[in-house]
Amino acid sequence: MGLPVVLMPGPMHPAVAQGLEGHCELIRLWEESDPDAVLAARRDEIVAVATGGGRIDGPFLDRLPAVRIVASFGVGYDRIDANAAAERGVVVTNTPGVLDDEVADTALGLLLMAVRELPQAERYLRAGKWQDGPYPLTRATMHGRRMGILGLGRIGQAIADRVTPFGISVAYHNRRRKDVGYRYYPSLAEMARDVDILMIVIPGGDSTRHLVDAEVLQALGPDGILINVSRGSVVDEQALVDALRTNTILSAGLDVFEHEPKVHPDLLTLQNAVLLPHVGSATMPTRTAMGNLVVDNLRNWLAHGTPLTPVPESAELVRRLSGSE
Repeated sequence: MGLPVVLMPGPMHPAVAQGLEGHCELIRLWEESDPDAVLAARRDEIVAVATGGGRIDGPFLDRLPAVRIVASFGVGYDRIDANAAAERGVVVTNTPGVLDDEVADTALGLLLMAVRELPQAERYLRAGKWQDGPYPLTRATMHGRRMGILGLGRIGQAIADRVTPFGISVAYHNRRRKDVGYRYYPSLAEMARDVDILMIVIPGGDSTRHLVDAEVLQALGPDGILINVSRGSVVDEQALVDALRTNTILSAGLDVFEHEPKVHPDLLTLQNAVLLPHVGSATMPTRTAMGNLVVDNLRNWLAHGTPLTPVPESAELVRRLSGSE
């Protein structure tokens, strides 16, 4: 009996292919001259998919009836229809935990840059303007602010741990209350009215698209700072541009964008926006750890029929497969 066949639709971190070597036959679909022909010829052999962010939906899985696991590289998996996968008996996994600290550090860096206008001050120096006079005093300070975290998961908690030494109070909005000491708001708009930092750390997808809209930005107010390290689709980007241009909010720090890698052209012209090219987890050690977790999920599934880090939509399926119901 040959090795199990794993499909990799697009390029991924080298750790994935290296970790799977000797444990499976890996089909690198993007290297094939006729990908559709390969999928048709191997449809009954491919038992797993390793993906770095391509679209995996019901019609795609219908072409691969033998697939039983989709292992995704990253915490967010909004390009995978996990419910459609579960309906077809396919488990979806992601890579939580290993990138929490890196993304939380990036969020804190964005907050510092947005509050103290550090990128703007650097540009002022590089342009030779310091010789004409000091950089203007900034309106805001970090200390004593109030942060509302939209999505208090692992990364949200790591951010909360980092900001408390600054004297920043923390509140949060989730679909459900958690057993934590922070104030819970069942209404996002109500939380935005009561805080002056809105930290976004929730998954993307249809259920959260444009959750942060003009109403929420208006509630955040003229001293408000928005930081997004989750998915660009959570924010109505045009509403954000309008809020920044009209000083409805003070500033924003963004690591993600609604149509990335394309960035709204008006954001590029706004001096009160700090922009990063989705580098939240982009360090060599963290990306290697993420790749290793993809491998561990696949190898554990292939050897024992159990995933290590299934997404919530796969929980019932995993329980059923493990016989724990």
